[in-house]
Amino acid sequence: MSNFLPNSLIQRLGVNPTFDKDAFIAAHEDGNQITSIRLNPFKPTELDFYLSEQVQWCDNGYYLANRPQFTLDPLFHAGAYYVQEASSMFIAHIIQTLGLNKEALFAADVCAAPGGKSTLLNSYLHPDSLLLSNEIIKSRSIILQENLTRWGASNVVVSNNDPSAFRRLPGFFDLLLVDAPCSGSGMFRKDEDAIDEWSEANVKLCSERQQRILSEVLTAVKTNGYLIYSTCSYSEEENEDILDWLMDEFEMETVDVELKEEWGIVKSNSPKHQATGFRFYPHRVKGEGFFVAVLRMKQVQPSFSLKKLKVEKSPLPKDALKGWVKDYAGFATLVHHDTIHIFAKEHELAIKAFQQVLYLKNAGTAVGKWLGKELVPNHDLAMSIHLDEAINSIDLTLDLAQDYLRKEAMPQELFEGVKKGWCIVKYKNLPIGWIKVLGNRVNNYYPKEVRIANL
Repeated sequence: MSNFLPNSLIQRLGVNPTFDKDAFIAAHEDGNQITSIRLNPFKPTELDFYLSEQVQWCDNGYYLANRPQFTLDPLFHAGAYYVQEASSMFIAHIIQTLGLNKEALFAADVCAAPGGKSTLLNSYLHPDSLLLSNEIIKSRSIILQENLTRWGASNVVVSNNDPSAFRRLPGFFDLLLVDAPCSGSGMFRKDEDAIDEWSEANVKLCSERQQRILSEVLTAVKTNGYLIYSTCSYSEEENEDILDWLMDEFEMETVDVELKEEWGIVKSNSPKHQATGFRFYPHRVKGEGFFVAVLRMKQVQPSFSLKKLKVEKSPLPKDALKGWVKDYAGFATLVHHDTIHIFAKEHELAIKAFQQVLYLKNAGTAVGKWLGKELVPNHDLAMSIHLDEAINSIDLTLDLAQDYLRKEAMPQELFEGVKKGWCIVKYKNLPIGWIKVLGNRVNNYYPKEVRIANL
């Protein structure tokens, strides 16, 4: 028996005759740390480190031979990739297998911070989809917003709400992702502190919390809409038992997803309804512990109507975004506290609905402050894939890019040939922020709240 893994957990897993207890324990005791990233398909570039192997179930996912200092990598801050555990990238395979990338839909990531699964959804759903990315804890919602800003797309809304708020959006979403708070046993190899916090009492508490969250949000799923439910727990009480509870409480059906045998993923079934789940064990896959399942809502759901909503005419001049946003005429605008937000015109009514019933942290891309005759650009715009490529820009070396990210003063001589005014700072042709070139100085406008430490 393991010297540090909870005996009660090992014993429960060992009830399954196909479970290899010795291999499971060995995978935790060898101390092997696996690092994986997922590339941003909207921001292709050449990375400064080697991608050793592709994640089998995610075409944008890669393992790294060594873990670099991501904090010091300007491409990390530019949103070129997201550091994500490989097992959870399986959601990309689910999206593609179910064809949820074939047409525009409304999706919500209910427990979204820090943003790994939201950035994944944003990459794999149809580009005309709208994603609501929600986090209940205020401090974590700030991190969520930062990560989605780096990702750069405008078809995302970030909210900070209790799951009960979703009751005010009946039958709204085609897809709900609930990566539920759990006891964390799947992270034991990655985070040994999680072992000290684990207990059977906490498993029970988490199961009850998961049921509360699901009972609050499922009214927001359309008839025939999908729920993707996941945890980083091995406990049946938080996984297969939850699937049975869902099928008891709601008229839902299990959805199977094809696997390749060489992936090493274990298909499981819930005790009562035989609902299909997918288990990831570190001795079988190159990743951490994870559980995910898909259910489809079959009961007739109430429907939220957008027809009663009206949008207000934008107070902005017609060409206010010209030279800042490419294809600017194709975007709707929202002005909130003098800040202009842009998003696709077809999402205007949906975002209006979100405004009425949710507390929003951000909607679309925050372009900047409108001062009546001119725009002061926002950092979000620098990160945006919709930034006008004709904007004044300069590409920096690694050392200078790191200095910029520390919010240090930029050498004025570097910008002697650069036109005065706002200028995008790039690294390897990817924007990392704004500077303003003045007659006698260069001002660094990198946001102080996200600047990197002086390492």
